[in-house]
Amino acid sequence: MTPPPVPLTEIESGLRAPVKTLPSKLFYDARGSELFERITGLPEYYLTRAEQAIMDVYAGEMCAEIGAGALLVELGSGSSLKTRALLDRLERPAAYVPVDISARHLAASAREIAGRYPGLEVIPVSADYDRDFALPAAAVAARKVVVYYPGSTIGNFHPEDAVTFLRKVREICGGPSSPGAGAGAGAGAGPEVLIGVDLKKDPGLLHRAYNDCEGVTAAFNLNILVHLNRVYGLDFDPDRFEHHAFYNEPAGRIEMHLRSLADQAVEINGARIEIAAGECIWTESSYKYSLGEFTALAARAGFRTRREWTDPNRLFGVQYLEANQG
Repeated sequence: MTPPPVPLTEIESGLRAPVKTLPSKLFYDARGSELFERITGLPEYYLTRAEQAIMDVYAGEMCAEIGAGALLVELGSGSSLKTRALLDRLERPAAYVPVDISARHLAASAREIAGRYPGLEVIPVSADYDRDFALPAAAVAARKVVVYYPGSTIGNFHPEDAVTFLRKVREICGGPSSPGAGAGAGAGAGPEVLIGVDLKKDPGLLHRAYNDCEGVTAAFNLNILVHLNRVYGLDFDPDRFEHHAFYNEPAGRIEMHLRSLADQAVEINGARIEIAAGECIWTESSYKYSLGEFTALAARAGFRTRREWTDPNRLFGVQYLEANQG
């Protein structure tokens, strides 16, 4: 039986905090993953189109940076659509390791990739990559490990947590001690990271991207309550909440909340937690960076930016990071 994605104690602690919160990883049950795939195709949601445009034009340059014989590890793989731009061009990749919290979605995506690239070893890992997980060994020893982290998911971390996360990626995927990394990786070598970063832009464009006309993002946000009820046996009434998303410009982030439409309560571990009318539960942050800001953040985690690419409108950026030595 698959364990719950988040301990119930963590959920209870977040709901008892002065500003109520829920972990955004709870979005991605099967229904949430399906809704997010719909979001990526919405007219208002520029991110996926901008990132895909970058991959269509520059994937060859990215693969030249990666080189031959790499173990490609994708965090939060989803449908792996953008990954195909890399796999179509990579020279003799050792294996492809998609890592995702949604086991059902991951299995379907891994089967599709394996069918599309019959000579490629595909090793799916169902895990919360924000926590420790084991990097699997490939049948062919890799020259190095390259972590692909697309979709601007790094923006869901508060900046200090983003630094901690990148350090953890370096620890899990770095050096020849990592399974699948051959002697050619060099003693003490860290992983290389290809990462998507959503850039700062017009607040109106940002607002529309998270408040689409069809209400798909609202359904995605509210589904977190359905997920909680099903997995943890809670008694949220999703009809008594509404989606609320806005750009907090001083903080440089989109905030997504669920706003209570009435005085209500939810029972957890036999105790009732009161939620006042108008009170919000903070479900997600999405930080936006300039390229320079993100380069500075990555440097704090022990990486330097080797290359960077943007779309023509500079809505989105992709950076190639390499671990500093020593």
